[in-house]
Amino acid sequence: MKRLSILAVASLMFLGQSCNQNPNTNNENSANMDDTAKKEHYTFELSDKVTRQKVTFKNRYGITLTGDLYLPKEQGNEPLQALAISGPFGAVKEQSSGLYANQMAERGFAVLAFDPSYTGESGGEPRAVASPDINTEDFSSAVDFLGIQKNIDRNKIGIIGICGFGGFALNATAIDKRVKAVATTSMYDMTRVISKDYNDATTLEQRTQILEQLGEQRWRDAEAGTFHAGAILNPEKLKGDEPQFVKEYHNYYRTPRGFHERSLNSTGAWNATNALSFMNMPILTYIKEISPRPILLIAGEKAHSRYFSEDIFKNASEPKELMIIPNAIHVDLYDKVNVIPFDKLETFFKENLK
Repeated sequence: MKRLSILAVASLMFLGQSCNQNPNTNNENSANMDDTAKKEHYTFELSDKVTRQKVTFKNRYGITLTGDLYLPKEQGNEPLQALAISGPFGAVKEQSSGLYANQMAERGFAVLAFDPSYTGESGGEPRAVASPDINTEDFSSAVDFLGIQKNIDRNKIGIIGICGFGGFALNATAIDKRVKAVATTSMYDMTRVISKDYNDATTLEQRTQILEQLGEQRWRDAEAGTFHAGAILNPEKLKGDEPQFVKEYHNYYRTPRGFHERSLNSTGAWNATNALSFMNMPILTYIKEISPRPILLIAGEKAHSRYFSEDIFKNASEPKELMIIPNAIHVDLYDKVNVIPFDKLETFFKENLK
C-alpha cells in the first residue's frame, strides 16, 4: 500500500491509511493564528494597478463562500469582462488563485478568487471536506456573484481552474452555459486520480480494499460522533526518499514561497473519509458539451500531471488548445510569473469573452 501513502503525502487525501485519531486536528493550527495576521498574509504582492476587496456570496447549497474581488484601478465606462478563479486542490485564495487574479486584473479584468466550500475562510461544516458536486457548484456561484455586479458584463464571464480545480472548472463550464470560456493550468481530474491513482494504476482488488477501509473509518467516525482527520498532506519535514513531485509540492506549500496557515496543503489534512464521493462520480463525462465555447489547457512539459491535460484535449471538442510550457513542472504554474503564460491567458479571454 506504499503507493497510497504517496497519494496522501502528495496533497490528495486519505486513501486507506491509518487515520489520525485526534479528530479535527487539521484545523487546530489555523484556529490558533492571529486573525489580523491571517487577513494580511498573501503569498504575493498586490499590484499597484489593482484593488482588492473581501466579498462573500452563497452557493445554491446555502454555503457562504469568501473571496477576494480584484479590480483594475483604471477602467473605462464599459462593463468589465470577468473571471472566477480557484485552486489548487487544498489551497486558499491567498495563494495561487489570488496571484492569478492579481495578474489578470492588471490586464483589465474583474477577477474573483475564492475559497471553496469547507475550506479557507468559506463556510460549511464539517471542515476539510471536498465534493465533486459542491466544488463544481462553487464555480457557478462565483459566476452568480460576478454577474450581478453593476460594473461587470454578465455575458462576458470566464473561469480559470488551477490543479484540481481545473477539473472542476471544466465540469462547471460543461453544465453552466453562462461561462463563455475556460482555461486550466496544471490540471488534475480529482475524481480520476483518487479513484484510479496516477496513470490509472489501481486494480479492482486495491479499489475494493480502499473502499472497505473507508467503510471501517465511517464506523469509527459514527462511534466517535465526529470526523477524524486523515494523513497530513505535507509534513514539515520530508524523509528524503519521496517521489520528485512530492518534493516539489513540499517546496511550494511548506516554504515561505507558498505557505499559508489556512491552506490544508500547508498545515493540515482532509477528513479521513473525504475520498468517498470521488470514487464513483467522474466529473468530466460531458466534456464535449463545452463546445462551441473554447477551452485552453496549459501544462508543464515536465509536470507529472501533464497527461491529464493531454487526455482532456483528446476528448474535448473544438475549439480547444493545448499549450505545453517548456521545461516547466507542475508547481511552476502555481506562482512563477515569468513561466505562467499570462499574456496568452489575457489574449484568450479578451478574444472569447464576447
